[in-house]
Amino acid sequence: MTRRTLLTGAAALVATTARSYAQIDGANDRIRVGVIGCGIQSNAHMRTLVRMREADNIEIGGVCDVFSKRADQASQLTGGKIFRDYREMLASRDIDYVLVATPEHWHYQMIVDTIDSGKHVYTEKPMTHHIEEAKKVVAKMKSAKVKMQVGVQGMSDDSYEAANQYFKDGTLGKVVLAQIDYSRNHMDDFWAYPIDADVKPGENLDWNAWLGPAPKRPFDADRFGRWRRYWDYSGGIASDLFVHRITRLMKALDLKFPDYVVSTGGKFEFAQSKAEIPDTFNVLLDYPGMTVQLVSSMANDTRVQHLIRGHKATLEFTPSGFTITQQPLYARTGTPIEPITHQKTGGEALDLHHRNLFNAIRKNEAIKCDYMLGYYGVVACEMSVTSYRKRRYLKWDAARERIA
Repeated sequence: MTRRTLLTGAAALVATTARSYAQIDGANDRIRVGVIGCGIQSNAHMRTLVRMREADNIEIGGVCDVFSKRADQASQLTGGKIFRDYREMLASRDIDYVLVATPEHWHYQMIVDTIDSGKHVYTEKPMTHHIEEAKKVVAKMKSAKVKMQVGVQGMSDDSYEAANQYFKDGTLGKVVLAQIDYSRNHMDDFWAYPIDADVKPGENLDWNAWLGPAPKRPFDADRFGRWRRYWDYSGGIASDLFVHRITRLMKALDLKFPDYVVSTGGKFEFAQSKAEIPDTFNVLLDYPGMTVQLVSSMANDTRVQHLIRGHKATLEFTPSGFTITQQPLYARTGTPIEPITHQKTGGEALDLHHRNLFNAIRKNEAIKCDYMLGYYGVVACEMSVTSYRKRRYLKWDAARERIA
């Protein structure tokens, strides 16, 4: 099967079976979840959903993975029916809600096929691998009758919505800089997950289906098991880690598209790694009126303070919420204010993020990380990756919504 045949076939099958199966009429109606992709992150989702079955009146009705061992294990964990082809799951009347937990390069096609089938979507972050794909998802969702949640689970923490109120009411003064990080420390190599010795392309793994829209390559166990390290399938630190952080600041500061982006970094510690992506990656994004700074290394996990720097006050995010402290200049010359403390509700949790989408379906609750926020995150990620790979300072073309 060629890539074109695969994708054309997906569109045709979904188009012929599209119905509004996913419209849950009552608050007590059971929601039937289908899972596409059964790897490490998906297993965390499935274990969470299994725990939620009774309280949230849901069930996992189907699981799908191109590596049959994973699909079999997922079925044992959840009781869900095994689908060898995700398009067959989308054609099933027994699925209302689809979790897309595949490598990033497949997100776009699976999202649009799920929307076309009339089912609700929870997609792992980033929403898509590329900006043009995200624009197409936005266009489709604007007329869709289904709900979609993007898996930036930190949006189920109310700290960022609360911070936005202090940003808008002038408590912070003019915000000029925000800084945030996401770092880890690895010993011999980074993101070098164990590779399953049972993987046998042509026997229990459909390698061509796994590649899908990505460039055709011979089977490579490292690319299959450690796909975050390769540009064909991921934006690396940008799309796996930074998307969690930049989305928080977007919510807090009403950010959409950056004006300019520049990235730096390299493979400084793990120079011999097979990974294409850098182990140290830092980004500056100029949004209208302010700069956002993203810091990351896979070779040192010392935390950088998560700050919003305003002319009048500084807001620091903490594990329990945030604090706001007046700048000394204003404390001396203006009206002194006591430090403000926000105790968060919610948190960065899979169950809260899924429950938000369940409530959106049943009760029209507002989505915590909707497709527009997903789109803005994709733009920040792809611009940062492109800047690094081209070693260029990039400008955003606001009129055409593309990298200039």
